[in-house]
Amino acid sequence: MHDNDRAGLDAFDRKILALWQGNTRLPAKTIGDEVGLSAAAVQRRLKRLRDEGVIQAEVAQLDPEAMGLPVTCIVNVDLDRERSVDLDRFRRKMLASAEVQQCYYVTGQSDFVLIVLAADMAAYEAFTRRALLDDANVKSFVTHVVMSRVKASCLLAIE
Repeated sequence: MHDNDRAGLDAFDRKILALWQGNTRLPAKTIGDEVGLSAAAVQRRLKRLRDEGVIQAEVAQLDPEAMGLPVTCIVNVDLDRERSVDLDRFRRKMLASAEVQQCYYVTGQSDFVLIVLAADMAAYEAFTRRALLDDANVKSFVTHVVMSRVKASCLLAIE
């Protein structure tokens, strides 16, 4: 069974989501005309997809530079201890840190990969002091400063 089938997504759902994720301001009638359903059917499906958590959020994607956050850093973090309590504490700290745009628990040389946005390097350093250097369980971290945003997208490839 295909993963989309397990999630209860049919061909209409996938077509609707492909259009909706790129522009949530599209009227249901426009989507319906494109996929071959009525506007009411599209609205019912979108409501179901929201209720089921397939659509997690409908947000505006802002330009970090225009918002005064031109510095993007990709940070690999290695923890000293990886007990459940330690991992959960670090996750909570990252969730509470406004500078952390994304946080991934990963396999490999690092335990976590962070995407951090900052106004400047001084603001990034303040974040590292507060969130990483002052944390006794952070063994080490490596920062990669982004020189150019080539692609930053939330769009999923939908078949």
